[in-house]
Amino acid sequence: MNSLEQHDPEILDLIRQEEVRQKNKVRLIASENYVSAAVMAATGSVLTNKYSEGYPGKRYYEGQQFIDQVENLAIHRAKELFGAEHVNVQPYSGSPANLAVYFAFLNPGDTILGMALPHGGHLTHGAKVSISGKFFQAESYSLDEKTGLLNYDSIHEKALSCRPRILIAGHSAYPRILDFARFREIADACGSLLLVDMAHFSGLVAGGAHPSPVPYADVITTTTHKSLRGPRGAMIFCKQEHAAAIDKAVFPGLQGGPHNNTTAAIAVALKEAATSEFKQYAAQIVKNAQVLAAALTDQGFNLVTGGTENHLMLIDLTNKGVTGKIAAKALDQAGIVLNYNAVPFDPRKPFDPSGIRLGTAAVTSRGFGAEEMVRIGEWIGKVVAAPDDNSLQTRIREDVATLCAAFPAPGLEHLH
Repeated sequence: MNSLEQHDPEILDLIRQEEVRQKNKVRLIASENYVSAAVMAATGSVLTNKYSEGYPGKRYYEGQQFIDQVENLAIHRAKELFGAEHVNVQPYSGSPANLAVYFAFLNPGDTILGMALPHGGHLTHGAKVSISGKFFQAESYSLDEKTGLLNYDSIHEKALSCRPRILIAGHSAYPRILDFARFREIADACGSLLLVDMAHFSGLVAGGAHPSPVPYADVITTTTHKSLRGPRGAMIFCKQEHAAAIDKAVFPGLQGGPHNNTTAAIAVALKEAATSEFKQYAAQIVKNAQVLAAALTDQGFNLVTGGTENHLMLIDLTNKGVTGKIAAKALDQAGIVLNYNAVPFDPRKPFDPSGIRLGTAAVTSRGFGAEEMVRIGEWIGKVVAAPDDNSLQTRIREDVATLCAAFPAPGLEHLH
């Protein structure tokens, strides 16, 4: 950081403040994590200087002797880790990765079927405010109002009625394991391509703590941050028969040169994810989520679906008399960071919904275990019960910082 201190102390100061925030707060946003110092080093490397339109061995610029090796390493490690036939590591993020899949197989106006956004789906699964909902005929399936769970018979009926070109299995706020085999059956019955978006749980799949969609899906997209603990990037997995279509859709279809520094950091993260330590980490994410879910239930919180089978929880705060936005902001002041979120059949608007979403990937990276999950659950209960109590927030924020000091965050060891 010496050169940054010399040339732009204003930005350096903001980075330092963000470092302290990440060090001293309990980070429960389900889509966030801590990367290792090695991943961070690759992200900030000289590879950011190189432009590399095309693919290894088929570039449009010279000077790719080392870049090609970096990208091939990332591809090889992804194939080995996930058992995929073909991998594209170039998408800039998860949303462009999903758009690339649509571009590869759809024409404007074709039908897609995905989980409704208020029920745990993602913007890019056909939400009307997204390009996926504007360029395509986007249909959606919802959770069962009584159980809060997916009803696969209803999904089957919906798919038969609208005959989607692409059936999407994936979520950003559904705390249960998806039945990939059933989704495959539905796709086959409707002549649909099956896309699985595993952005949230790919790290759990890599670590063996979650079933893999690879045997069932035609195409799989994932981000490389979240539970996989890599940089802000994405990958697309597919069967070999779709490789050419996917690669052509990514480049030149949607983007130019890949971010080579990100590709290198993805390779590093994939090497880390292939270790026995990462398997233990993935299993602990799920254990921590289940302990935290139980602690929150004991505090009287209403968990959508009644619990969790992955890394995340969705809480309906209606019975607490507090909106998600008020709760999230109060918790942030208390040093506990999560996001407000719509819940199934939410009567409130998305910018001020009834729920909050939280996940355990980042706190597990710090080494938190069951004891810490129980304490966090108790803190959340106290803050949500008195969201206007500033003195309570201050006391809990100090307790949170003390707890965090005992568990150094990966990549931030220099602050301890």
